[in-house]
Amino acid sequence: VPAGTVADALVAQAVRSPDARALWFQGRGVSFAELSARVSVLARELISVGVGPDVAVGVCIDRSVEMVVAIHAVVAAGGQYVPIATDAPADRVQYMLETAGVGVVLIGPSVLIREELSSGDEGAGRQCHDGSGDATVWGGQVRIIVVDCTVDIDLSTVPVTDAERVVPLSLDNALYTLFTSGSTGRPKGVTVSHRAVLNRLWWGLDAFPWSVGDRVVQKTPYTFDVSVPELFGPLVTGAELVIARPGGHADPGYIADLIADTRATSVHFVPSMLSVFVDVVDRERLAQLTSLRWVFASGEALPAAVVAQVHEIWPGVGIHNLFGPTEAAVEVAWADVSDAPELVTIGAPVWNTETLVLDDRLRPVPVGVPGELYLGGVQVARGYAGQPGMSAERFVADPFGVPGSRLYRTGDAVRWNAAGDIEYLGRTDFQVKLRGQRIELGEIEAVLAGVPGVVHAAATVAATDTGAEHLVAYLSPASVDADVVKQAVARALPSYMVPSVWSLLDEVPLNSAGKLDRKAL
Repeated sequence: VPAGTVADALVAQAVRSPDARALWFQGRGVSFAELSARVSVLARELISVGVGPDVAVGVCIDRSVEMVVAIHAVVAAGGQYVPIATDAPADRVQYMLETAGVGVVLIGPSVLIREELSSGDEGAGRQCHDGSGDATVWGGQVRIIVVDCTVDIDLSTVPVTDAERVVPLSLDNALYTLFTSGSTGRPKGVTVSHRAVLNRLWWGLDAFPWSVGDRVVQKTPYTFDVSVPELFGPLVTGAELVIARPGGHADPGYIADLIADTRATSVHFVPSMLSVFVDVVDRERLAQLTSLRWVFASGEALPAAVVAQVHEIWPGVGIHNLFGPTEAAVEVAWADVSDAPELVTIGAPVWNTETLVLDDRLRPVPVGVPGELYLGGVQVARGYAGQPGMSAERFVADPFGVPGSRLYRTGDAVRWNAAGDIEYLGRTDFQVKLRGQRIELGEIEAVLAGVPGVVHAAATVAATDTGAEHLVAYLSPASVDADVVKQAVARALPSYMVPSVWSLLDEVPLNSAGKLDRKAL
């Protein structure tokens, strides 16, 4: 892996190709020189308010040039970025800011925070949007900085160096803290280092050599870890980042048009969205997307039938199944499925990564025998922000490694096959993936159970006759006011965790131990 931090890699590429186009967004092109200048100006502003290595900075900006500049400016200043969905419930954002220790939040010109800015009147809102300023938002006091990339910029602006940072930036400093669904009823903030992400980036660029002339679609929401290779990989190797409009990732027709109009060469899909994409978009239209060289899928199990469809449509395109949890820098295993195999595995580990299949006593299991997947190596996250107990539970001492090395316990049930690849069998706990989003059912159930009048609550994922999956909530007693519960859930949880099907029961099924019998739901 090349030396230097993520910030160093971005600066080096801007020096190599200053006039090449780094970003494309809704008809606007941004060169590497302009990107570097805008990042450097904002990074210096962040340094001036105390941002440095390991300091957490919130980013609450819709997908745009401003979003990319904000993230890279935090990195250039030495800080770690904490992505916040612009439509996230206020209580959830407040918890994230407190847990990660965020004191500065970057917002875009179009972002309206749905709480009081200082006094809560319209004037305070305008004042905040005029530039930096302290504000009481999301239940706490933070400094707001508005990012606006329409203002003129001096292209000769030099990049930030360690001499300007609060302290020098190292590979072990945090690059980001990304919040995922938590089984305890609260989201978990996963903190990942520069070293971990660089291993994933440089491995990926070796396996899939993006370079000058490639155009990579950035459509993954930045609160989802798959966005990390999209946001950083192209920009450290000279490729162009094609930024989808906000909400565009859910529109198959728009994505097809974006690929065609920009001659994109690389795109990632969650498998369920890939299935929708090839079903909804006209076959003739799909066949016209001749610029594509790579199609990536990750976030949930990739059905062999979907791979076969993609292979039939684009027989010369590389199709790659990637696997990994947020706790191990996005992806740790990879399978090339370009030839449409009948069995799609999660493949073999990436560079400097261990994939171990162990029993409940941390002993390796034989080929073909199910066990739990444990991950080791440089991509393992630092832990959960502000939650040392939970970190100790999931990040355990490596009994096979050098003193101090750790393994991440994934909760994934897997097995080795005779070919040396890992087959995914499901989860060992109550975590599910729905349309690529990781969801702890316990987090939903904790919110449901906290609503007055609810005695028992459960959540699960159920499939319809057509195969479409839905998040289902079960409540008892049947006299519960479902509208009140729905309102409470909408206030507390992001939209992808809000059940779409509601079932009121006189009582929920219990097992002999008096616990919820999920199999009977």
